[in-house]
Amino acid sequence: MNKMGQAFLTLIDVTKRLGDRTILDRISLDAAEGAVVALLGASGSGKTTTLRIAAGLDTPDEGEVWIAGECVAAGRRNLLPPSARRVGFVFQDLALWPHFTVAASLDFVLASAKVPKRERAKRIADTLGLVRIERSAGSYPYQLSGGEQQRAALARALVGSPRLLLLDEPMSSLDQHLKAQLLTELAALQRRLGITTIYITHDKTEAAAITDRVVVIHEGRVEPGGTAQMSRLQPVCEPSLR
Repeated sequence: MNKMGQAFLTLIDVTKRLGDRTILDRISLDAAEGAVVALLGASGSGKTTTLRIAAGLDTPDEGEVWIAGECVAAGRRNLLPPSARRVGFVFQDLALWPHFTVAASLDFVLASAKVPKRERAKRIADTLGLVRIERSAGSYPYQLSGGEQQRAALARALVGSPRLLLLDEPMSSLDQHLKAQLLTELAALQRRLGITTIYITHDKTEAAAITDRVVVIHEGRVEPGGTAQMSRLQPVCEPSLR
């Protein structure tokens, strides 16, 4: 049973500090199952840290993180490791592995998840077809165009069948025409797959193209009036019981 009602991802009063600097200051937000939520804010506002905490790559100093009704982080520690959260992450710089072909990078993800070898070829082919990059399966990142690199990074995030997709300004290096094209495709793909998605951007137009719900973050805080449909549920995480 989902303890969060319809909310699939919920952050409650999450705080993150780096030395004397507060990166996130008691941030609370949620995303309904299958929804797309855009995090809008300037560089340095805390958007990327929010995604990293949701993925389990960083640990909150205070607050709780819930995914699918399960408390996955609280009490300054992760209760569920990143590998067990089933999260797909597209980083701002895409972080493609230079010594792997597109297909090999997907195979590495599946092998790490202990997917049997006999199943991996079909999963890879299906995922490359989904993002329309089949012809680049044997190419290395340096051989790809900007749009192809973006598709390759998205394929790597999707091949593990994630239940949560986190996108950190994946279109930031693309020209406006290609960005518009890929945003349209991404929105259609998300509707088809129904994966709960958090999309980071500093561009209002881009946010509007990918979702109809926007959370505005400024200097580590959610701006009043900058979000809609916020859950008022306040579950209590009990890390000692895990």
